[in-house]
Amino acid sequence: MVEVSTPHVNRPWLAHYDAGVPRSIEVPEIGVPQLLIQACERWPDHTAIIYGRRRLLYRELYEKARRLAAILRGLGVEQGDRVAIMLPNCPQFTIAFFGILLAGGIAVPTSPIYTAREAEMQLKNSGAKVAIALGRLGPMIAKLADAVGLRHVILTSLRRMLPLPDRWLLRFVKAVRADDLPIADHRFHRWRALMKPARPIEAPVPVSPTDLAVLQYTGGTTGVSKGAMLSHRNLVANCAQVTAWMAQSSTGTGVYLGVTPFFHIYALTTVVLSAVTMGATVVCMVRFDADKVVRAIQKYRPNMFHGVPTMYVAIIRAAEKAKADFSSVKACLSGAAPLPPQVQQRFEAMTGGSLVEGYGLSEASPVTHINPLCGPRKLGSIGLPVPNTDCKIVDIADPDREVPVGEAGVLAIRGPQVMQGYWQAPAETALVLRDGWLYTGDVARVDADGFFYIVGRQKEMILVGGFNVYPREVEEVLLTHPNVEEAAVIGVPDEYRGESVKAFVVPRNGEAVSEEELRAFARQRLAPYKVFRSLEVCQSLPKTAAGKVLRRLLREGKGEEKV
Repeated sequence: MVEVSTPHVNRPWLAHYDAGVPRSIEVPEIGVPQLLIQACERWPDHTAIIYGRRRLLYRELYEKARRLAAILRGLGVEQGDRVAIMLPNCPQFTIAFFGILLAGGIAVPTSPIYTAREAEMQLKNSGAKVAIALGRLGPMIAKLADAVGLRHVILTSLRRMLPLPDRWLLRFVKAVRADDLPIADHRFHRWRALMKPARPIEAPVPVSPTDLAVLQYTGGTTGVSKGAMLSHRNLVANCAQVTAWMAQSSTGTGVYLGVTPFFHIYALTTVVLSAVTMGATVVCMVRFDADKVVRAIQKYRPNMFHGVPTMYVAIIRAAEKAKADFSSVKACLSGAAPLPPQVQQRFEAMTGGSLVEGYGLSEASPVTHINPLCGPRKLGSIGLPVPNTDCKIVDIADPDREVPVGEAGVLAIRGPQVMQGYWQAPAETALVLRDGWLYTGDVARVDADGFFYIVGRQKEMILVGGFNVYPREVEEVLLTHPNVEEAAVIGVPDEYRGESVKAFVVPRNGEAVSEEELRAFARQRLAPYKVFRSLEVCQSLPKTAAGKVLRRLLREGKGEEKV
């Protein structure tokens, strides 16, 4: 009989924490707004946000958030009401987020690039009473307002927070000009018209740490998205866990480059909230553009960067072309997708800093694992559980049985960052939350040192003639080929095997990719049943805003343009 080790009891990962990273932390029993209040008290005249040539100090950020809170209360927002934020990365996002929470509301971050169908689903499911959105989204929201029950919509412009010269120049940009088009509906209001005369709320609406702060909708990579109910304590705890991991960082001096979308929980926690906790400055970039990122790094000298693998690939290309100096960058976190080892090595050689892979999910606020920034790390690993986080690997068929170290199974997580459940979905909640454990649906393994490795998603497992194939394992092999930039793997029906492996690859720098050569390459590194039987070469892969490959679209034949 095999003796089963229980790493969640032994916690071998604690021995591999960087010096200065606490083995456990005390989670403050406060609401999320208190993070901004404390920052304002400690660093009132420190720059909180840089947006173009505009610098917003912490005291100004807090004052604007208090004014918006008063406006929301005046529009009828009561404690527990949901307010949607349909904005890209801009100062108004952060003001709106804290303003909603100061008013006692629940923030519902929603992608500003959603179609009407996608936006309608989230607005209706959340029961949002108010939406704060880009002006260009006004016509779409106006068509949805009655169906989803919106009572008020506050519209703003990307140029509204810029200095006058910059505002004047952007008047001629068609996409930005669309933010100023009028909407003939009494429920629609202009941000500036409301904010200019508003007086700040006298005191934040009292909240309990267990009250909901955010409804964070899952990416929907495997189906319909669900609203993860994240409490104030969930977010405060995860913020404390992430900042504790950055033990070498000092408060009040950091500069974060804010490129990953704030409406996704990854950036909301690791950039927006972590920066406020540390008194750092966020250089706010509306969208990712590798050349602009390179220029921003040289101009603002950030020491922290949070991205996804495709961003790092593009930045490396742009930086090498521009011969840029990236020596200010000391720590970078990569999430949302596997980090190819060669990308990690090239980026670290270019910056002299650390680029480490982490792991998280909306249901855990999101961060649960990060590789050490200074100490030994293992390529291909998502790293170690962050402080106060327990993990175990359980049998796919029997979640009550923990599997031996090194064996693949479903990753289960327990910690103060784990959600309260899915919004208005008790049946779905019961499937993933049991006795305080979050069953992620990701197939993983753990080694004897407590480093975890994601193998694939339980629902994405490919059954080839009775053998289990996990997409990530095949993708990681394909990514080691010198001519492959990106790779994704799915299962397709196979009359003989039940399913077979199909691969999609994006060539590196226009290099030719031969199917037979790549298959021979894979055969040297994978068991025969894991080797792809069909291949498509593409210009790009369909992804979520957070950078996750949408395998669902690949299965539906809705991928990006083929080469």
